[in-house]
Amino acid sequence: MAPAKILVVDDDPAVRNLIQRFLIKQNYQVEAAEDGKTALTLFEQFNPDLVILDVNLPDVIGFNLCQEMQSRNGVFVLMLTSRADEADKIRGFSKGADDYLTKPFGLGELEVRVGAILRRQRVITTAEQKRLVFEKLMIDPVRREVALNNQPVPLTALEFDLLHFLASHPGRVWRRAELIQEVWDYEYVGDQRVVDVHIGQIRKKIEIDASQPALIQTVRGVGYKFESPAHSQQLEAKS
Repeated sequence: MAPAKILVVDDDPAVRNLIQRFLIKQNYQVEAAEDGKTALTLFEQFNPDLVILDVNLPDVIGFNLCQEMQSRNGVFVLMLTSRADEADKIRGFSKGADDYLTKPFGLGELEVRVGAILRRQRVITTAEQKRLVFEKLMIDPVRREVALNNQPVPLTALEFDLLHFLASHPGRVWRRAELIQEVWDYEYVGDQRVVDVHIGQIRKKIEIDASQPALIQTVRGVGYKFESPAHSQQLEAKS
């Protein structure tokens, strides 16, 4: 398997070079950019699997750049910033970030988080390749596509993973900590509201009324569950 491609975007040359050298030693293909304009050019040419993205760039706010990149191909994004405020983290996740690492950080922690994000690219098993169909909602794990009423639903990489995981276990109630472990693939230390943010984003895209969700339901005091409409779930073999 070819090594994963990572784009590092940071205006601090010391941080940028440190991360780039470290990741190259981990056998990743790495490109680096010091500003948003260069980052977008490299993004198109390099087609990275993951972008490690600083929030404070000289020509653009990292949150907006994250959203722009996500809108193009759903790339994984790890936000890297000195902003430790929870509100900034929630904002980053709502813009499509998959993870959020605050400066100063340890290279060991960076390695764990990068590995966890990229493991979501794993080859899915035959059983997991089946399309999930719930009345007007279709989830295709092979193409990583979601359609509602035959219209494509634009989801970020993490939103897709979270929806597919919940829909693969209809009726099962999951605690936030369980979802973080299953979908983020590591013990997340921090505010578990990141789950609420992503659930909220998904609901806006697939629910008729996001304030009265029918598909992804909140179980008070516990977490969330995916409820199959009229229990009409079907599994379609991928053709």
